[in-house]
Amino acid sequence: MVQLNRRNLMASSVAAALGASAMGLASAQDDSDTPDAPWSDGELKRFAHVAFGAEFTGPFVTGTNELIFSNQHPSRDNPGPFQKAGVGVVEGFQFDLDGDSDDFEELAKPQTDEEQSKVRVADGEFKHLAREGDPINGGAEKFGHPQTPEGKDIATFAGTRYGNFGYNPDMNQFVATNDEGSEGYLFTNVETSPGSITRMPISRDENGSWSADLENTTNLVNAEAFRELGGTRINCYGDLSPWDTPMSAEENYAHPRLAPAATTGDIVDADSGVGLRGAAAFWNRPDPSTVQDAVDEIFGDDSWYLQGSWALTGVELLAYYLGADPVDQTDDGGNDRTPIGEGYPNPYRYGYIVEIRDPVDDPTPVKHWCMGRAAFEAPDFQEDEKTVYLTSDGENKGIYKFVADEPFPSYDDPANVAGTLHVATVTNEKAANERPPAAVDLEIEWVELGHASNGEVETWIEAYDGITQEDYLETHADTDWQDDLDAALREADEAVARDGNRDYVTDEEIAAWAKQYEKDGPDGVDEDLRKVPFLETRAAAKEIGATVEFRKAEGVDSVEGAEPGDYVYLGISELNAGMSDDAGDIRLQRVDGGVVYRAKLDDDYGISTLEPVVVGADASDPEPVIDDAPINIDNVLVMDDGRVLLCEDASQYNRTYPNDGVWVFDPATDGAPDDDSEGDSGDDSDSGDGGSDDDDGQDGTGDDGTGDDSSESGGSSDGSGSDDGSAGDSDGGSNDDSTDGSDDESEEDSGLPGFGVGAGLAGAAGGALAARRRRGESDDDA
Repeated sequence: MVQLNRRNLMASSVAAALGASAMGLASAQDDSDTPDAPWSDGELKRFAHVAFGAEFTGPFVTGTNELIFSNQHPSRDNPGPFQKAGVGVVEGFQFDLDGDSDDFEELAKPQTDEEQSKVRVADGEFKHLAREGDPINGGAEKFGHPQTPEGKDIATFAGTRYGNFGYNPDMNQFVATNDEGSEGYLFTNVETSPGSITRMPISRDENGSWSADLENTTNLVNAEAFRELGGTRINCYGDLSPWDTPMSAEENYAHPRLAPAATTGDIVDADSGVGLRGAAAFWNRPDPSTVQDAVDEIFGDDSWYLQGSWALTGVELLAYYLGADPVDQTDDGGNDRTPIGEGYPNPYRYGYIVEIRDPVDDPTPVKHWCMGRAAFEAPDFQEDEKTVYLTSDGENKGIYKFVADEPFPSYDDPANVAGTLHVATVTNEKAANERPPAAVDLEIEWVELGHASNGEVETWIEAYDGITQEDYLETHADTDWQDDLDAALREADEAVARDGNRDYVTDEEIAAWAKQYEKDGPDGVDEDLRKVPFLETRAAAKEIGATVEFRKAEGVDSVEGAEPGDYVYLGISELNAGMSDDAGDIRLQRVDGGVVYRAKLDDDYGISTLEPVVVGADASDPEPVIDDAPINIDNVLVMDDGRVLLCEDASQYNRTYPNDGVWVFDPATDGAPDDDSEGDSGDDSDSGDGGSDDDDGQDGTGDDGTGDDSSESGGSSDGSGSDDGSAGDSDGGSNDDSTDGSDDESEEDSGLPGFGVGAGLAGAAGGALAARRRRGESDDDA
């Protein structure tokens, strides 16, 4: 394959501008960044990009080979129709699905304001099917808007928001109702709190034009069946199961009870949670999303960041959705800190995989409680109908596997679905040797956390129903909150920060479970402690020494009908923080642009090796490199011919354009070569990681579409009259322009193939040339 890595992208750029004689000069430039970042083992071509400010989400390729995707949280400054979030389809183009990317000419990067302010595709035309706030269900609902039991739009309430309603469409899964795949129901997630999953009839006519039946589109979360489960929140990406049911992932960023590198054992040993506790402990605090300010005031210079605190936005709106009395709503259209009583949501009901059973005739939600609780980005259900891989988004998170006892469809009663939850542990020494990510496979073992059924876990969860904001004050404060709310709240905040929230699973319970687990294994723990790994999955995994260091684990997918020998692809949108610090199982050199890994399925649908196949650019890379390299890959979708759609949620860094795109990756037959040497690839260099770079959303991304730190939720008004200023992405990007200090020689000696981009700055023939050389064809075969 032609070497089109950082050095060659720079060389091509200079040569294009100054003539071929400049090539030698450009190639001789000093390069102090991470070796082989960017790099790929295959050809990459840009197919589309979304509008300014938006994230490219929810890819789905229909049975007619046409692409559906979401234009998530675009800038309000874009001209119509691209100032509103929406879901649409590319008409006039169908993928050939013949195994290579000669079915389209690569889309050039957007250069003008006009190009940057809209959705552009390499071929065909993007057509909206629905946009945020569109009237649906005969006008009784709005697209992406949950309602109270009485039918009142949640957007009309005052309070903090996890993004504005309808503004963050993500997953799209299409369930066809005919053999041609030209009509059926499109299921779309919207990342809000409370969450939203719409079911929209769509069809394609004989002329190739798609249309949506908004009159008969419904928001499934407004049905009583969803409310009985506690509703849903922050519905991110998902999957379509082998038995054709949509699977929605609840990306509950508010679940961390621990700081990124902390363990419950650390808290027990210190007899205090100061500096170690996460935001989950403050779930039932009045006005929970302001707890960071409260902790800063109480602890002063000893304060710390409460991981996930920004994602406590929208929890009170979730209470209103469930039917709680909105006692905190004031006469002037605002809200105060009056504690919410009956109907307050149970935190252990969020952070799961939600299946929509019988999606055509009688769509019914099922939460798979026994698959663990996390900030799930996506599941990948395998063809054995038992094995599921799950990624948890954010800083210092785990990667999980669930194996059902029997095939999922065989359970008539979903409460009986049972199986074993596992967490990944990285075992190879090279992963902790400060090497470039492109040079290191991650060898993993799966450690069992526990076995349970949906019904068992839901019984454990039900024990925490009915806990309210009033309980937070009455359990943790000496002062009667009805006499002095401010004093009681301060007392409770300090007590919870130090000693934990006594209303929920305690530190002592987790420590006791871990002690019994270590002595007697997962099946040897007391019955009353079996709940721990299912309700507090991350904390449990940390306590037994699993690799809870991934940053940020995103989309995971395998080809439809995958068999042993096929690949599971997994996106790490930023490789920094826990994966590049000086502690733990993974200590790679930092690549803020992220990495895409793949793993081969064995005969039992297990995976044991994550090999890098695409490495993004460094944050500090100059324009000629970063403009034509994928960065911050989030959603991934494997098409039927094995090519992979790589969707960006990009921090942009030094790019000359602000748009997130989708790249079509045509993988080479083999992955990166084995790296048997111990002295090359910059092992003796200073990685310059600088510690954790993110503050879980402290960037405060708004609606200006700047794309800073890969926002997950927009802060613009949704028409409710509330200027919520909602926070940005959970583990926002690392705009620190750090470099890793590796010397120039290490890149030349790494022995890795080059970065096979398409046209871009390598010239119009770059992608085709890369593909021909990969296939062993001569340059004259064009």
